[in-house]
Amino acid sequence: MKLKEYYFDAIKNGYALGAFNFCNLESLKGIIESAEKNNSPVIVAVSSSAMKHMGEEYLKHLIMATRECTKIPCFFHLDHGKDFEICKKAISLGFDSVMIDGSALDFNDNIALTKQVVDYAHKFDVQVEGELGRLLGTEDEHTSTESLYTSPSQAKIFVEKTGVDSLAIAIGTSHGISKFSGEPKLEFNILQEIQKLVPNFPFVLHGASSVNGNTIDEINKLGGNIQKAKGIPENMLKTACTNYNICKINVDTDIRMATTLALREYFANNADSVDTKKYFGYAQEKIKQLVSNKIANVFNSKNRIIK
Repeated sequence: MKLKEYYFDAIKNGYALGAFNFCNLESLKGIIESAEKNNSPVIVAVSSSAMKHMGEEYLKHLIMATRECTKIPCFFHLDHGKDFEICKKAISLGFDSVMIDGSALDFNDNIALTKQVVDYAHKFDVQVEGELGRLLGTEDEHTSTESLYTSPSQAKIFVEKTGVDSLAIAIGTSHGISKFSGEPKLEFNILQEIQKLVPNFPFVLHGASSVNGNTIDEINKLGGNIQKAKGIPENMLKTACTNYNICKINVDTDIRMATTLALREYFANNADSVDTKKYFGYAQEKIKQLVSNKIANVFNSKNRIIK
């Protein structure tokens, strides 16, 4: 099954595919093993800096090995591609989907760039995600100092003129570990207006990590210094995918936090350890627990593999 077919199945049945970022073998295995355990399709996302970190040729063969070994539908996705060339590179490495993020451009330039990527990617049967609106914050190499909600009328024009397969929208989520200064709020009214104008279309939420307060507290107890951390409550994410056409939800910061806490816990309890297999293995198990909870209890994608 193609990724797009899962998107439309998710719209029909009220669930979302988790798009979980990884940057090493342990995080990838943690994500895949959790999806297998829950019989869930999954998207594994790679940012441009993660691609550089792992190395393009290593990543290419990691994709090949994953497809050979995994038992569930697993789709590799480029997260926040900033230009045509990085999308082209991801396609050459075997990605199933690429995101071209022209949200920092003016509307017409965003359309032109996105359409360029769509026209190229579709030749290789690769899906394209665009972005309209702007999310506040920093995550990986993506930074925005202002927030701009997605315009419903522009969303309709954008989808029609670009031919994108999915669209990332801005309704109040943000990148990074601190997403709100006050009480968390997502503008579902804007999402409703967008969906009236663009019905039955796959929409995406970025900046959707929940940033569990207990995890932050535990990291800080073990020597961390994370301040002003506040994410998207899981009940809001569940509402987004069960009541609206949000069929892909991105998770990056939560995986980073789970990994950070795992390593701090491990060294606090094993001060003499120098066995990388053990402490990275411990982090992998924590990632599995996090991803499993998202799949089963938030995104509702457990047992959603299409036969």
